[in-house]
Amino acid sequence: RVLTRLSQPPLSAMRAMGTRVGSPSLSLDLDQIRKVLIRMEDSIIFALIERSQFYSNSKVYAAGEHEGIPIPGFSRDGTRYSMLEYLLRETEQMHGRVRRYTSPDEHPFYPDDLPPLVLPPLEYPELIHPCSQSININDQIMHLYLDTLVGEITEPGDDMNYGSTVLADINVLQALSKRVHYGAFVAEAKFQANQKRYEKLINEKDEDAIMELLTDESVERKVVRRVRNKAAVFGSDIQDVMGSIKIGNVTNTKLEPEKVAQLYADWVMPLNKQVQVSYLLQRLD
Repeated sequence: RVLTRLSQPPLSAMRAMGTRVGSPSLSLDLDQIRKVLIRMEDSIIFALIERSQFYSNSKVYAAGEHEGIPIPGFSRDGTRYSMLEYLLRETEQMHGRVRRYTSPDEHPFYPDDLPPLVLPPLEYPELIHPCSQSININDQIMHLYLDTLVGEITEPGDDMNYGSTVLADINVLQALSKRVHYGAFVAEAKFQANQKRYEKLINEKDEDAIMELLTDESVERKVVRRVRNKAAVFGSDIQDVMGSIKIGNVTNTKLEPEKVAQLYADWVMPLNKQVQVSYLLQRLD
């Protein structure tokens, strides 16, 4: 079999034509950052709704031949992967070949096992410090998901929809990862808006003061409220009644809005701020 190179214009020509190189989320404009974060909320909520339609199906998370599902994937020590790890690794192999993880707003769960590219690499605009690529807390996101979130959004049991379950898991994990690691862009925008104050705290390595400076509790409350309202609407049945849109009973939703709001308040925003602090502490290196 022969692999043919996909034809595309040189990057210099693309820039000359005004073509955007990279994701639309690559921006330090505060208004654009806000739009990106709101769009990520939509992706996370819809992914959670999709996952919640299946039972917990704990077999897909169990590693080993006896506890889990006997899939054809093994770690270096010979332990059989769980079905989730196997399909997530395979997904990252496929996405990695077409340069998903060369984008500064993408972070793989298995960074040490990425494949070679089949497309020429893109030269992304240098908007943030290169240290952002060394910040990867996907292991924390995975633990959060398996230890807490799955049990919160699903009913216990086994419906044998293992493939559909894992595909839904992957969508949730990737959406959460992107939202959390976007903290590097948020931190850079905040740094540029208040550079002298941040430089002083960074030089002093005062993590608590940096966390306090970047935290805006009023904004966080608005985010939690907005996410709760979105989950209520997205999880409701919408009907067309006499040419007008009618939203079903928001007390009977596919996913409890309060659980989504709690996810943001207790996990998504704290992890995002953890990334922000890690980024800022290295910003002057």
